[in-house]
Amino acid sequence: MKKLQILLVEDNEGDILLTTEALESMKIENEISVLKTGKEAIEYMTQSGAYSDAELPDLVLLDINLPVKNGLEVLAAIKSNEKSKDIPVIMLTTSSSKTDQEASHRLNASLFITKPIEMHKYVEVVNLIENFWLNFNQRLN
Repeated sequence: MKKLQILLVEDNEGDILLTTEALESMKIENEISVLKTGKEAIEYMTQSGAYSDAELPDLVLLDINLPVKNGLEVLAAIKSNEKSKDIPVIMLTTSSSKTDQEASHRLNASLFITKPIEMHKYVEVVNLIENFWLNFNQRLN
């Protein structure tokens, strides 16, 4: 199986560190790229601006509370773009708002996960992401 390309869209340095460390424990070999603003993520996923030759990721982990453009705006842009619309997007956010959850699902997010505060709980999150990817990938083959 090829290396899983993950795009993490997150502006909080602490959350970037926790998430990348947790993802390193995945059984699936992966490579993580990080973008810190919604605007950068939209440009990257729609391949505009400086990112016109970027290789699209296999999976996007997206925070809702981002500078410039929020995660819901990024999700809408990803899902409305022909090149990126089929890429699974997991909302990984501190928000537990029912409104955010409903909006994410309406915009076709694959999963909505509220980020845990404790590092040991991140293992559970990684297991969820890994199981999602294995099931998603199995459906493709």
